[in-house]
Amino acid sequence: MKTAATVLALVASSQAGGVPVVEGVPRAPDAGKLPTVTAHGMGDSCFNAGMKSITEAIGNATGSYANCVATGKDDFIDTVNGFFMTMDENVEIFAEKIKKDPKLAGGFNAVGFSQGNSIIRGYIHKYNDPPVKTFLSVHGTVMGVAGFPNCNPDGLLAPVCRRLDNDLGDEAYTNCTQRTLFQANYYRDPMRVNTPEYKEFSALAQWNGEGNHFQPEWKDNFVKVERFAMIKALKDTMVYPNDGEWWGQFRPGSYTFKEQMNETDYYKRDLFGLKTVDEAGKIVYNHTDGNHLVFTVQQLQWWVLNYFLE
Repeated sequence: MKTAATVLALVASSQAGGVPVVEGVPRAPDAGKLPTVTAHGMGDSCFNAGMKSITEAIGNATGSYANCVATGKDDFIDTVNGFFMTMDENVEIFAEKIKKDPKLAGGFNAVGFSQGNSIIRGYIHKYNDPPVKTFLSVHGTVMGVAGFPNCNPDGLLAPVCRRLDNDLGDEAYTNCTQRTLFQANYYRDPMRVNTPEYKEFSALAQWNGEGNHFQPEWKDNFVKVERFAMIKALKDTMVYPNDGEWWGQFRPGSYTFKEQMNETDYYKRDLFGLKTVDEAGKIVYNHTDGNHLVFTVQQLQWWVLNYFLE
């Protein structure tokens, strides 16, 4: 089945993109008082040494509590939930754990890595209580992906990649697939964003206000965030288009032409609050020069110390 092949391809590709490439950050105890939560990427786990180290490093930089919020009880389950538990179900567990943590009751800063940003975005829309003060999105899937990892539909292998995307798109926007595979929930095919299937079944379409089941309070919750810090990898081979890391997209109907955030329909119509937060000056942008989840100690330290709110 195509769906099985898709899953295997995503599992294999996750080994190249799930774990941040970074070392510890020097301690700066006066940087801020708010606690921090982190959310890991595809193929990673809060129980892995890499995520433990990076979460601890952020806590050392801020001088306050930091915790990676797992949606599984152990390394294996937490990793598997990043594939075979839906995006919304991951968000529900994430929210439940945050609600139960007394150290987060007054609000917190949130740092997502790759796919983890989808969980944080979902938490903001559907809960945001306790509230997220700063959302630091590192190479995030906040606007979904339009292609297989490491297969650019506008690159040298465009014919192959577009065929794979077309095969996935045939099955992505069904109730069965959306209830089975996390990655299908944020797959955003530019050739299908105006179809009835996308609007009815895509989880991301609902969050974007493009779908049939958007809830007004999701927009209300989104605009309550005080700062969005969006970090883009200029040579990202995992997130296509990487413009999505800055809230952009492929123009509907095209794998070639791209739209920046303020050119998109969801921005112009302020479907989920993006225009509101932008006009309020709440969005800041930065970038890394290399590939997905490759950044330096100095870059991480700078983001934390300059973007986090006290």
